[in-house]
Amino acid sequence: MDGPLQLDDRSFHLIAKALSDPNRFCILQKIGSAKETFACSNLREGMSISAPTLSHHIKELENAGLIRIERVGKFINLELQRDVWNAYLKQLSEI
Repeated sequence: MDGPLQLDDRSFHLIAKALSDPNRFCILQKIGSAKETFACSNLREGMSISAPTLSHHIKELENAGLIRIERVGKFINLELQRDVWNAYLKQLSEI
């Protein structure tokens, strides 16, 4: 069995950069609040950003490894990658 996930420097910096935007952090919080997956169609509720901007933020979170995107027909579900999030928090706490 593998131990806890360890992030390399590049991954750590990608996550830090992704979280530097308040909208992306808010999006991550919404996704993380779901028990399993979060419907992408619910993300714009309470946010004053356009659909293309939301799409960009989702892509940045995915590129950082923080979320997983699951396409089901024309619908998109998002899931927080908790192992990546926990590894990031662990490394951040060691600074």
